[in-house]
Amino acid sequence: MLFLYFIKKDMGLRFSFFLTVILFLSVSAQATDLNIVREKTKPRLTKELQRAGFQLGNPIFLRVFKQEKIVEVWVQEPGQRTFNIFKKYPICLFSGKLGPKLREGDLQAPEGFYDITRERLHPESNYHLAFNLGYPNKFDLARGRTGDFLMIHGGCKSEGCYAINDENMEELYIMAEAALSAGQEKIDVHIFPFIMTKKNFRFHAKSTWLPFWYSLKPAYDVFQANRIPPDVDVKGGRYKIKTNYND
Repeated sequence: MLFLYFIKKDMGLRFSFFLTVILFLSVSAQATDLNIVREKTKPRLTKELQRAGFQLGNPIFLRVFKQEKIVEVWVQEPGQRTFNIFKKYPICLFSGKLGPKLREGDLQAPEGFYDITRERLHPESNYHLAFNLGYPNKFDLARGRTGDFLMIHGGCKSEGCYAINDENMEELYIMAEAALSAGQEKIDVHIFPFIMTKKNFRFHAKSTWLPFWYSLKPAYDVFQANRIPPDVDVKGGRYKIKTNYND
């Protein structure tokens, strides 16, 4: 009888543990209540933007720097084509190392030129909130690169994505949602391995990815020069950067 008692007790403990795990997973997988996020974030964010001379809903542009672990948010100046810096959000974690994503399962965060559309907003992400970056783009496809669901998201876990903390992701999500709702067709996201200075290029001079990184630099240089996100196309399997803004 004592033996049966311990068996039943052990089974009861296992069942309780199993039930706890199920409950935890079900709660953690629940979608973020976007209305609560909006109510909490919009008033504070609106004031911050106004102090900087912007309005919530102005077009935005994002730059990501892997080595420096930063997401820059630039906002278009009212009545101008130019953008000005608003915030720099620290990246909590990104997958892999410097260099582009090549294939499904390599756990590399992508580098290159991507964009966010309304269809790529993911409020029901398991990582609080998320944007799909649109990987693979035309450049990636021309090279046979594979993978999908590459994101910027909340939390501090990454399997090929860029993770920032939840509060910062809420701000970023609300700005993106507002800009797209106000008529911005897409939000360009330029992802660089590092801030593209001569010093950084010299430091990484032996990398096999140096030619690829130099192909990204013209877009960086154009924006640095005039603060207008350049148009990026892919022709002949190569990035082509529009540099003339006189028309």
